[in-house]
Amino acid sequence: MGWTLAFAAVAVLFVLVSGANDGATLIGLGLRFPRSPGWAVAALPVAVLFAVPYLLGITVARTFTERLAGLGTSGGAAAFLAGVAIAVAVVAVLTGRGLPTSLTLAVIGGISGAGIGAGLPVSWSALAAVLAVGAGAPLAGLVLGYLLGNVSRRVPSHRRMSRLVLAAHLLAYAAQCVAYALNDGQKMIAVVSVAVGVGRHGLGGVGPVEVPPAWMAVLAAVFLAGALTSLAPVGERLGRGLVITRPLHIVSAEAAATGAVLGSSALGSPVSMTQSITAGVVGVAASEGARRVRWQGVVNMGTAWVVTLPSSMALGCLAGLALRLL
Repeated sequence: MGWTLAFAAVAVLFVLVSGANDGATLIGLGLRFPRSPGWAVAALPVAVLFAVPYLLGITVARTFTERLAGLGTSGGAAAFLAGVAIAVAVVAVLTGRGLPTSLTLAVIGGISGAGIGAGLPVSWSALAAVLAVGAGAPLAGLVLGYLLGNVSRRVPSHRRMSRLVLAAHLLAYAAQCVAYALNDGQKMIAVVSVAVGVGRHGLGGVGPVEVPPAWMAVLAAVFLAGALTSLAPVGERLGRGLVITRPLHIVSAEAAATGAVLGSSALGSPVSMTQSITAGVVGVAASEGARRVRWQGVVNMGTAWVVTLPSSMALGCLAGLALRLL
């Protein structure tokens, strides 16, 4: 019963933090577009998050439970729990210091480190591949944002331009939500699946990823609650730290992030939507000149990302060692 409650608490906390970290960034960027229907911007990522796993699969969720470490063996579920808890703690500390970072990167480091400390087999080749794709996605978002920003300035004016751009925004935003649900959002599915498995079968190895629709509905609701509680500060950060104001530039940033994340999904590698959105915004802003980017905000986020992986992996390793002593 104790482990079941621990997993349930960590799962709820993790989904809340994911909503506050990822969901608020998605919704916040969508709401920066003029005349965006607020209810649709908030409801769309939740609806897509629920539906996409059943329509397009859960390949990325399996990466967290199967590719990084041998979690299917005895002690795998406990190591997974420790890694996820460490990831949440690292992100909370960095965010509290004004350094918003990647929860996805923290989870990868936490699970891998806990696996090492617990004496479980870790697939270094898979870990290296996941990290390589994770590093490449923001770079792709940056380049795509820069190119699309340049293209958007050359779009000729039209008397129906405002309606056309609004339609383009809604389409790009919907695609961005699908990309999130297909990739970054699946870390929540992995965590909830392990928690449900422990509740059903007890503590042991991590089983196949499986989340019934009722649990997915709860996940989506908790995710939305986390997003709404953090929407104001995240919107302020998007407005002050990284500047884009033109509607077409917002569409360009959304399209850039979507392209980067969908490309990573094809490889089955989890990447941070928050990182990809930030990179797309920076690329679009840079297309108007380096002075348009508020570089201190970029440096702060970059510093947090560099610190996240080693700190979460080291702390996860210590947590794994502690599990071996229990």
